[in-house]
Amino acid sequence: MAANTHTWISLWFFLTIPVIFWDAGYCFFRPRSMLGGDLHWIWKPYALYQEIDYVYGVRAYVNGDGFTNAQSALNIVENFMNIAYLYLAHVVGSPAAPLLGFASAVMTLSKTTLYWLQEYYCGGCAVGHNDLQTLIVYWIIPNGLWLLVPSFIVWQFAKDITAALRVAHNVATKNASGKKQ
Repeated sequence: MAANTHTWISLWFFLTIPVIFWDAGYCFFRPRSMLGGDLHWIWKPYALYQEIDYVYGVRAYVNGDGFTNAQSALNIVENFMNIAYLYLAHVVGSPAAPLLGFASAVMTLSKTTLYWLQEYYCGGCAVGHNDLQTLIVYWIIPNGLWLLVPSFIVWQFAKDITAALRVAHNVATKNASGKKQ
């Protein structure tokens, strides 16, 4: 049985793979990737972002805050799961693809929720210094997408997996009772 794919989910995974690798590269190459570093040209937009979100900024790096690279390490794992989903769904046609996509989306959603909760419980320690417009445009909207889209992906894959389990249960029940499909 081939994987049931959804174009919008595959497109999300496909488009976010380079973004996630780029972001993780910035984090792992700090301080060289930061403003003033020899590799900063690759990550120019982060000159602004490191001032908006201190998790990406100089202070977090100097203080040895491990959260930035810890979440980036998980982003890499998540990204390889996204790549594997695309391969299993579109090349192999494996029925296991939705389960892997579900796990990856749950991982994204969990990490992003943790990121937001960290900000809430520390009183806005990394982004609370921004004015409301800057906060909305450069932090809430972009990071909100990483809550919203994975939530819909989790919901869609949960529906697909549940439907497949229901079919498998019905087949198993019929086979157990001696009936053919």
